[in-house]
Amino acid sequence: MNTLWRPSSGCGPDCLPGPGDAPTISAVRQLGRAAGLLGLLGLGVGLAALLPALPTRERQAALRGWARSTARACGVRLEVRGRLPRRRALLVANHVSWWDVLALLAVAPARLVAKQEVRRWPLIGLLARAGGTVFVDRSRPRGLPATVGRVASALRAGRSVAVFPEGTTWCGASAGCRPPTGFRPAMFQAAIDAGAPVVPLRIGYRCGVTGETTTAPAFVGDETLLRSVRRMLAVRSLTVCVDIAAPLHPGRSADRRALARVAESAVHLVPSTPVAQPTSVVAVPGQPARPAATVLPGPTRSPAAASPAGVAGERELPLAA
Repeated sequence: MNTLWRPSSGCGPDCLPGPGDAPTISAVRQLGRAAGLLGLLGLGVGLAALLPALPTRERQAALRGWARSTARACGVRLEVRGRLPRRRALLVANHVSWWDVLALLAVAPARLVAKQEVRRWPLIGLLARAGGTVFVDRSRPRGLPATVGRVASALRAGRSVAVFPEGTTWCGASAGCRPPTGFRPAMFQAAIDAGAPVVPLRIGYRCGVTGETTTAPAFVGDETLLRSVRRMLAVRSLTVCVDIAAPLHPGRSADRRALARVAESAVHLVPSTPVAQPTSVVAVPGQPARPAATVLPGPTRSPAAASPAGVAGERELPLAA
């Protein structure tokens, strides 16, 4: 299998905290959290049957409320910095854990792009199908264009879609563990085709007791999902941080590879590979200030003419090849 299609990280057991590395709670409290998690998953089954019948706004509110309740039951505190645009967008984030999905649903209840295997996961697969998840069959690379088309159709219909372009989880702590292929560009083509903004998000985990970054929620290597869940439920105090960067507005002639590099830079706060003279990303007025990412210069266009109708103050980024 081509590594571009099935990427891997450099993570292993050494990336995970050892015994005593993170403050933990008693076994009784761990059982209480586990019971709460199972109860919320059971509630999610009923929610899955209800979601298809709900209007979009109510469906999003229900998913957001369920995800936040699940976080509280597991002793996880949610911290969000920045604002999401009110209109539909392609949300792209780094990938550390299975918990990233709940973090995204708690902040931005969008349709998700997930690997085909998730469809068969107990309870979670049912919720994923009910939430309109777009599944990717990584054993059939020729099916990728059709998947991109489905994502573009969802964006055109006004639905936000969330994707993890790294294609695999990694610990999030060591730069040497990051998947060498970086953000894969395929799904960015959907945003270009649909004329939708791309919103980079950074997901990180912090121990609430020490205030330091922790890899306790990471789901890496050959570890089983059950073992990962047990370790995360044992952490005394866990905070998941979601940082929302300024939206990127690609033009119709944008290059998906350049767009992927800019989004990856915004997520990991590192400079893009410089090509020609960089230009600053323009954020939507009213959004919190963020470090500017670099973009590839393209044809000269009028910012006023490039702005989508009815969206005041937004400017299109020249990301053409």
